Amino acid sequence: MSLRSRHLLGLEGMPADDINLILDTAISFKEVLSRRIPKVPTLRGMTIVNLFYEPSTRTRISFELAEKRLSADTVNFSASGSSVSKGETLKDTMQNIEAMKIDMVVIRHSAAGSPHYLTTCCQSIVINAGDGAHEHPTQGLLDIFTMREKYGKIEGLKVVIVGDIKHSRVARSNIWGLMTLGAKVSVCGPPTLLPVEMEKFGIKVHDNLDQALDGADIVNVLRLQRERQQSGLLPSLREYSRYWGITKDRLGKLNENFTIMHPGPMNRGVEISSEVAEGPYSVILPQVTNGVAVRMAVLYLLSGGRGKVDE
Repeated sequence: MSLRSRHLLGLEGMPADDINLILDTAISFKEVLSRRIPKVPTLRGMTIVNLFYEPSTRTRISFELAEKRLSADTVNFSASGSSVSKGETLKDTMQNIEAMKIDMVVIRHSAAGSPHYLTTCCQSIVINAGDGAHEHPTQGLLDIFTMREKYGKIEGLKVVIVGDIKHSRVARSNIWGLMTLGAKVSVCGPPTLLPVEMEKFGIKVHDNLDQALDGADIVNVLRLQRERQQSGLLPSLREYSRYWGITKDRLGKLNENFTIMHPGPMNRGVEISSEVAEGPYSVILPQVTNGVAVRMAVLYLLSGGRGKVDE
């Protein structure tokens, strides 16, 4: 069992068979996580470097846990306190790390295309943990896994992504993956936070939240990047919350068996109310749990699927 690509750089162009293979494999790894000792020796002997140039909580810890659950040797790199502060380039940093004999690198970087660039200057397997405003493929996969876990399918589901679509790597990975699997995707947000010509992606674009929510199965709420308000793209956080915030009063527009999602971190009272975030229809914490299983599946499959999942 292995993926067609040697790396995981994004969900754009990834075949449906590969996406489904990751999701199916993650089911087995989620069972592993429920054991008294949630660990398997599947990647014993492999060394994985987490190369993070941006702050992260969920993604970084999730990858580190996934690696440890698979018995891989893990090394964590942080740009602060490293030779990057002395002017070392990404290429030199990676080649020096690779000279220490590693097998995989998980990279998060503010520059879009950084994971793709690494594949041209190193031999290790590269996994994109978020590159600028481009993609965040494992977040997209865990979101899709969470949807499929609840509904048993993706095809035909009506999914609305709400918030700062223009600058969101999570939105892009969700859009590509969901459309590949046959979901009906739409986006909603302030006009200043919607990409130009978004309709060319084959999705509906709304700037009216109530219209966007009408008949939807799933609402994936994105974090409002507060710095966008300072750059003049938003008049105020209060106005954003009034027109595009997900509150209990708006939930009546959704289908009966609806789901609320959020990749985190949340700005409570801005893009989502606490009442909604903690409601019975929220799967925000299950998303975090599923993230470990999905990342275990990705690591396992990119390693070539050596050995049994549960051995």
